[in-house]
Amino acid sequence: MAQKVQVDARVPALSVALHRADRPLWQLHVGADSDSQFRIGSVTKTFTAVLVMQARDDGLLDLDDPLGRHLDVPAHGELTVRRLLSHTSGIQREPYGDVWDTLQAPDTERLIAELVRAERVLPPARRYHYSNLGLSLLGHAVGRLRGGTWAEVVEDRILRPLGLSGTTVERTERAVTGYLVEAYSDHARPEPWTDTGAIAPAGQLWSTAADMARWAAFLSDPAALDPAGAVLAPASLDEMRWPLTTTDETLWTAGFGLALILVPQGERVMHVGHDGAMPGFLAGVYGRRGGDGTPAAMGCAVLGSSGTAVEVLDLPHKLLAAAVEEDPADIARWTPGEPAPEAYRSVLGRWWSEGFEHVFSWRDGALQARSALDQPGRPPAIFQAEEADILRTASGREAGELLRLTRDAQGTVVRMHWATYRFTRDQQTFEGT
Repeated sequence: MAQKVQVDARVPALSVALHRADRPLWQLHVGADSDSQFRIGSVTKTFTAVLVMQARDDGLLDLDDPLGRHLDVPAHGELTVRRLLSHTSGIQREPYGDVWDTLQAPDTERLIAELVRAERVLPPARRYHYSNLGLSLLGHAVGRLRGGTWAEVVEDRILRPLGLSGTTVERTERAVTGYLVEAYSDHARPEPWTDTGAIAPAGQLWSTAADMARWAAFLSDPAALDPAGAVLAPASLDEMRWPLTTTDETLWTAGFGLALILVPQGERVMHVGHDGAMPGFLAGVYGRRGGDGTPAAMGCAVLGSSGTAVEVLDLPHKLLAAAVEEDPADIARWTPGEPAPEAYRSVLGRWWSEGFEHVFSWRDGALQARSALDQPGRPPAIFQAEEADILRTASGREAGELLRLTRDAQGTVVRMHWATYRFTRDQQTFEGT
């Protein structure tokens, strides 16, 4: 499949890697080797977003803070961190001037000074509008919060801890050349190398396919690659993956979280990651979540040295699906578990609310609930005890809401209220008892 794309799309150099926790790293390289570096373009934004979430988790900022609270800007300082991350701020796509015509990127001082000439092309929160400018500003804000530059912080807080030794801010001797392959001949013309200057947090990084497959696996399943949460807590990456907008309201084929592209695959499978494009390069970096047969820490990267070979962007999705179909994860055998705690045994079984049946069970050390109408594969609601007979919904349906238990004189749970809705052992009208 990958070799066919190299031929059909006429890619001078193609580097592909697939990472999964239960198998050795799979790689294929044509016109390159495992150490070859490619520009990954806007995949860089996912690194900047993780830096922002680290700063949030460390109490240095809030996602609803205005940008101006953390970066001294002459304009647009009221735009929030969350809106900039999700490309819903309405700020124009690029810095002021014809950057991609002149290939002369501004330095940080000029980028900020010229914000007074940058447009708000849409009202905030109106709709998705991609912005390199917005992510660049966040990168500089994080650098200043940490007392350094964006380049220093991304090296110190992501690349080194995750062992991404093949990923660099600057081009190295291992970098391949990017090309424009002519449409009506097989001639490949080299594209100029460009330094993105102050736009670096939106698209500067160089990397290898192996590093990017590992990064994709981290974005989809951080607990498997970073169990201690040294880079970012799994809950924070869950937050990044939550869809905040759709990229196209007429098709609904992709969504956007906090700087992460979300591509649904059907059957409760989601591919999460980002595409990248720079002169002479295309990159697709995605991890896979959900679905039968998906192993832990599954990520795929396809890096190509042609700026027009759009097949490169589709290939990660095809390879992830094919890997699961042809070589699904081993099925772990079932083993008996511990009994439910005495306090919750009378909760287990069937309950009714609003005329619909729900099933409460004890699995994996937690109280869980499902609607009898849930489609196969839908995650259950999972509860965590806060105090006697009061539990909080930790995940799944009604996440964040309380579950309150009411007992009879013998201590048996006879009624429950979940998100204030009454649950009883038989069907009752709203008039109830």
